[in-house]
Amino acid sequence: MPLTSADYAAIWLTLKLASLTTVILLIIGTPIALWLSRTRSWLRGPVGAVVALPLVLPPTVIGFYLLLALGPNGWIGQITQALGLGTLTFSFTGLVIGSVIYSMPFVVQPLQNAFAAIGSRPLEVAATLRAGPWDTFFSVILPLARPGFVTAAILGFAHTVGEFGVVLMIGGNIPEKTRVVSVQIYDHVEALEYAQAHWLAAAMLVFSFLVLLALYSSRRTRAGWS
Repeated sequence: MPLTSADYAAIWLTLKLASLTTVILLIIGTPIALWLSRTRSWLRGPVGAVVALPLVLPPTVIGFYLLLALGPNGWIGQITQALGLGTLTFSFTGLVIGSVIYSMPFVVQPLQNAFAAIGSRPLEVAATLRAGPWDTFFSVILPLARPGFVTAAILGFAHTVGEFGVVLMIGGNIPEKTRVVSVQIYDHVEALEYAQAHWLAAAMLVFSFLVLLALYSSRRTRAGWS
């Protein structure tokens, strides 16, 4: 049985959400990971724990508290309403916010490990050459941490594609607006449309396998080079 227009809409929305979330996470996750890998502050532990919370919390817990915060009575919801933006619940923007929080450790931790592996020697050499912070980052840190960025991007994208609990709690089930692939599969199962659910589930299975294959292949290649 071929995919329906609703299935394709869910796939497109999922890919758009995962792509935007990955870009945002790479932008905000890079300075967080760099700070965590270099600092000796006592805040390193608490900040690292907050970043890693989505690894241990059920997605519905995160989604529930985000629903409260983004809702009309939440502190974020009151700010957005005061700015004339309305509430962010049951919107694509709300999905992005939830996805960024839920997928953050899958981006920050690979970057943090990559930055820590660089060590301090290359940075000290750059400092002796009078390289500024931006020059040091783009000329030294970024090239040396490139494998970490690749891993972070792959994991962040794939993890966002597979979300269910968070996006369902925040976005609900609005066609072409908040209904992603995981929610679409759930709808098919609830409607006893097992053939349609099989098509989408099989596509997710193949996608997940290819992502992991690309990730482990890249690691094997880097190990061979080293």
